[in-house]
Amino acid sequence: MPPESVGIIYKHSYEPAKIEAQKLGAWFEERGINVFSEEMEAKESLYEYREEASDIPKNVDWVVVLGGDGTLLGAARRVGRYGVPIMGVNLGGLGFLTGIPFSHLYSAIEMMINGRLEVESRVMLETKVLRDDEEVCHFQVLNDVVINKGTLARIIDLDVSINKEFLTTFRADGLIISTPTGSTAYNLAAGGPILYPTMETLILTPICPFTLTNRPIIIPDTSIVDIRMGKESEETVVLTFDGQVGFDLYYRDRVVICKSEEKIKLLKPPDHSYFNILRTKLMWGGTTYNKNEDH
Repeated sequence: MPPESVGIIYKHSYEPAKIEAQKLGAWFEERGINVFSEEMEAKESLYEYREEASDIPKNVDWVVVLGGDGTLLGAARRVGRYGVPIMGVNLGGLGFLTGIPFSHLYSAIEMMINGRLEVESRVMLETKVLRDDEEVCHFQVLNDVVINKGTLARIIDLDVSINKEFLTTFRADGLIISTPTGSTAYNLAAGGPILYPTMETLILTPICPFTLTNRPIIIPDTSIVDIRMGKESEETVVLTFDGQVGFDLYYRDRVVICKSEEKIKLLKPPDHSYFNILRTKLMWGGTTYNKNEDH
């Protein structure tokens, strides 16, 4: 059944994305489909917490994202958390989340209208910051939550408990709490493992730990992670969400992280291969051909 309404979210200050969003909107409207468009503002330099809202209604049938993985992460926080299926179209290089190349945009749209795209559910994280037992920050993310020291700060001490049971004190430059989807982001750069994105687990990865035996740990997605700063830091410690939005942490703040009740729904073609994306994106083996063709 054709959709009645569609949202289009496109990359901020990127003229090709804006032009294609207008063309796609006109294409939908010619077919009697209501269109809601929104430009996704860049958040790379924004370190100020605020609850994100979208101009796109929560009850649209689908959302098409034109941009890259960063644009899709913003869309996930704004509208995807309401269960709206998202189709990510990459206007640049290959993306882990925006797996549909721009050259396949309209063929993928036709497949979406005909119900031939598969829906893949991804775990999200919900984070609360408690200050003097009062909630001062609440956010949902698709990739990761990161506690990081300031540029000139010394190593920070982070006391971590899982389900109220003390795990350890990480003495490190910071700590990454990642979903399987986010395992190929900062977690990977910090030496963490790659997880298949539909798994329902969480990853804790210390950043440059002082104790070399502090290694990444994978825990069930039913876990509640409670983090406190073990010592007062002379510099600002920042909590970042998907690497795009940030919040300053203070001594005695509690960061509580758990699996969100909501999941992100990503639309993908039936022939979409995560392993092929890994081979291509990470340049494994120096070749991109499909070895299954040899058998």
